Amino acid sequence: MVVGVTQDALIAILAAVLVVVAGLLVAAETAIGRVSRSQIEDGGNEDSARVARLLAVIADRPRFVNVLLFLSTVATVTATLLIGFLCFTAFDVADGGSGWLALLVAVVVMVTVSYVVLGVAARTLGRQHAEPIAMAAAGPARFLASILGPVTTLLILIGNAVTPGKGYREGPFASQAELREMLDLAEADDLIEDDERQMLHSVFELGDTFAREVMVPRTEMVFIERTKTLRQAMSLNLRSGFSRIPVIGENADDIVGIVYLKDVVRRTYEHREAENTERVESLMRAPYYVPDSKPADALLREMQSARVHMAVVVDEYGGTAGLVTIEDILEEIVGEIADEYDTAAPEVTHVAGGAYRVLARLHIDDFADLTGIEIDSEEEGVDTVLGFVAKRLGHVPIPGASIREGGWLITAEQGAGRRNRIGTVLAQPIPREADEAGEGIDA
Repeated sequence: MVVGVTQDALIAILAAVLVVVAGLLVAAETAIGRVSRSQIEDGGNEDSARVARLLAVIADRPRFVNVLLFLSTVATVTATLLIGFLCFTAFDVADGGSGWLALLVAVVVMVTVSYVVLGVAARTLGRQHAEPIAMAAAGPARFLASILGPVTTLLILIGNAVTPGKGYREGPFASQAELREMLDLAEADDLIEDDERQMLHSVFELGDTFAREVMVPRTEMVFIERTKTLRQAMSLNLRSGFSRIPVIGENADDIVGIVYLKDVVRRTYEHREAENTERVESLMRAPYYVPDSKPADALLREMQSARVHMAVVVDEYGGTAGLVTIEDILEEIVGEIADEYDTAAPEVTHVAGGAYRVLARLHIDDFADLTGIEIDSEEEGVDTVLGFVAKRLGHVPIPGASIREGGWLITAEQGAGRRNRIGTVLAQPIPREADEAGEGIDA
């Protein structure tokens, strides 16, 4: 009986020690995951050897965090089994005692201990005293990683193999997912605002966003032929509201350059006769091409390094897919950048004289019902009013472009937002006699 008590006492002591060890490992894991290189370098610690060890750990953070997490899991599971064994012994399960009651007690005890000691106390200490704990844990973490590193790598590979979809090469424990959860918790605790949380989430998502997802598609591009005069280029710049316009050769797949409004203005200001005698190709700058599969974060860095604000996006066949600017990428982080005069407008507004001002994105079927024009959206192959106007014109409408259709004059109005897209369309009834006298399209 004495031996049994001694054995139970030893098991209880061992379980308590394992819980404490697991707590220390969790605190070390939390501290190492929290400290930053700049924090350590600017900390003024005189022990250069300890600083060097910690910087080496931070340089390969996932590897060491995974090892610490593995060991804390081993310690916690082992302690749980030992407590379960003690409960089964205490309730004499072997002699007919209630096994379910013993199991319930073991679960309650270990859940409480794990939550309080590991989930709260250890992580709180790791966050409150991140630098000293990380400094103290760096040496043991490097030693343990040298021994158990291959084991954790193998387990991560097995986990990725049984997990649907693409796994994490270094494990998910120090990944963006964990940091995103921390951001959500910080917002819930009012440490950051909701818009700040959304912006930070957008930064993480930028790496999974491709150029084709942020570009202005080819169908919405405004371009100019290389043989046009500088006066025509300036007119298009002013009417469209764009300061940079692609220059094409034979067609939209043959973008040969980019013409800048400031270059045209400078040239025509210094030489007045140049606006009618010189061609766009004399002032255009070389285009910058990027594949449509390029990640947005890499594209942003590349455009910053090359000091270009606009790039031509090409598809896998070498054709023009669209245009992308630095502002397009930034909008993925901060949201739509609208003009200070932009206001939310209703879909349909009645105007004097029986006219209607409608949003450019109004469905063409609703527009047909409103005006009585016979339009078959399936036959036309368009969904919006602006798409219908573009099809009739044969090119992307700019403010002021208009068509005549079914006794109505349909005019594209002011641009909206930074991209200066057509925001509204004005539909005016044409008197019968005027309609009969003026057929066709007014560009």
